[in-house]
Amino acid sequence: MTVVGNPRSWSCQWLPILILLLGTGHGPGVEGVTHYKAGDPVILYVNKVGPYHNPQETYHYYQLPVCCPEKIRHKSLSLGEVLDGDRMAESLYEIRFRENVEKRILCHMQLSSAQVEQLRQAIEELYYFEFVVDDLPIRGFVGYMEESGFLPHSHKIGLWTHLDFHLEFHGDRIIFANVSVRDVKPHSLDGLRPDEFLGLTHTYSVRWSETSVERRSDRRRGDDGGFFPRTLEIHWLSIINSMVLVFLLVGFVAVILMRVLRNDLARYNLDEETTSAGSGDDFDQGDNGWKIIHTDVFRFPPYRGLLCAVLGVGAQFLALGTGIIVMALLGMFNVHRHGAINSAAILLYALTCCISGYVSSHFYRQIGGERWVWNIILTTSLFSGEDFPFPVPFFLTWSVVNSVHWANGSTQALPATTILLLLTVWLLVGFPLTVIGGIFGKNNASPFDAPCRTKNIAREIPPQPWYKSTVIHMTVGGFLPFSAISVELYYIFATVWGREQYTLYGILFFVFAILLSVGACISIALTYFQLSGEDYRWWWRSVLSVGSTGLFIFLYSVFYYARRSNMSGAVQTVEFFGYSLLTGYVFFLMLGTISFFSSLKFIRYIYVNLKMD
Repeated sequence: MTVVGNPRSWSCQWLPILILLLGTGHGPGVEGVTHYKAGDPVILYVNKVGPYHNPQETYHYYQLPVCCPEKIRHKSLSLGEVLDGDRMAESLYEIRFRENVEKRILCHMQLSSAQVEQLRQAIEELYYFEFVVDDLPIRGFVGYMEESGFLPHSHKIGLWTHLDFHLEFHGDRIIFANVSVRDVKPHSLDGLRPDEFLGLTHTYSVRWSETSVERRSDRRRGDDGGFFPRTLEIHWLSIINSMVLVFLLVGFVAVILMRVLRNDLARYNLDEETTSAGSGDDFDQGDNGWKIIHTDVFRFPPYRGLLCAVLGVGAQFLALGTGIIVMALLGMFNVHRHGAINSAAILLYALTCCISGYVSSHFYRQIGGERWVWNIILTTSLFSGEDFPFPVPFFLTWSVVNSVHWANGSTQALPATTILLLLTVWLLVGFPLTVIGGIFGKNNASPFDAPCRTKNIAREIPPQPWYKSTVIHMTVGGFLPFSAISVELYYIFATVWGREQYTLYGILFFVFAILLSVGACISIALTYFQLSGEDYRWWWRSVLSVGSTGLFIFLYSVFYYARRSNMSGAVQTVEFFGYSLLTGYVFFLMLGTISFFSSLKFIRYIYVNLKMD
């Protein structure tokens, strides 16, 4: 048995930008289909197998004791397909366009007891296989398991040795492909002695039928014949919940800006005698603190370089997320094209590195930073760089996850050529664009235009009540944005970590906009309450308050793994929690950036309109 590790066909992918562009899929309305003539050979590629409930635990099909050619020839794969765990290889199935086949022999096999046990374990773990015909995936289970009764208990394991392929065509194109074992009896794998060999004969049939459907995307059954569930309904509960929350928060912030702030500004701008005469009630006395700290509110925070790096990388991921959703809305991700979103994400990440460099360096120079080179290196290392001397989140997480996949022989483990390719893309595209963006940001930065002069000696901050602490602000600021997307988050998790197919990108874009809006609104409200308590340390607080949504998302992932999924095993568990941590970290950066700039805009507004002595 040959185990696939590093197909030589991947060596052709050393032209990173070209491969990335080709991997992003086809444009709107264009499908990657082949035109055939009657009798033309149709190549069926075997791809991968794995447990049904563990989507990211996949192995090469030929790692099972199945019919295998003497020399395995692999299909040239795009970067997105490799990242998706695809390992396509030519099969022994002989299929010709529009030619039916009735029970043709594929191969004869003699299986040892160890090979039979390997198949038994695969069937008990609900292994499914994936083949590919003309970019159409077809899936089915490796075998059949039946358990019945308590006393006596029966446990039967059977292997499917015959497959019926059903293909539909329109003109000279293949529109649909599926595999079935409906009228087939499984071959029993029970009762084999340790020293006994099992003889098997694998067969297959091919049936062609014409369809009136002209395009694959017009089919309502989907591309897999219903093997995986699909959720296409509009999630009205999520939308209504999010809209109500947005309206409440926007109205709340509007009340602050239009009424409370108007009263504050009117009171603060009166002369001292009028202010004293009109501030006799407790409400006024407790809400006039933000004027007193006007000489400290623009005092630059500690760790300004790290703050600027967070803002730069957060702005980059905001652009990346928006770009991916917009590309999906434009129909650039064909559902029949493997790994299209993966390739697009790699390409956009490399191209948007200039945004992180520009935003970070621009703001760093504005707030008086001098070590701009170190700031650029810190920005590149905050998520995925290799130049920073400390472990960075993505590199560390990916190393652990990839090592676990490699140790278990999973196809999700990236081969050395792909790792070098990604490193080359970052070194030749991502890092230079970060440096270029940083140079432009530094050169275009003007001095920080603060409406108030900052004194040399900082004002003492009075004791704060418990409900104005950082932990409470993080709890409130993280929970409200999370609640706005909690319902839709289930469907996203079911798509990424399950078997459903998400195609409602318009709804996703709407929810993404709601998330950003809620984050900005709650940040302004929390910053106002903090300043009212004469606490001017809002810089990092504004990042942490709404950025804590990432922590709530990670906690939800723990709940989803334990209560909403059937995932198990070391491979799936390590990948799930590793990338869930990264997902929470990315949301922390994005929402922290939105929160900070919203608070900064709000603070500038209120102090610009305040008359100073």
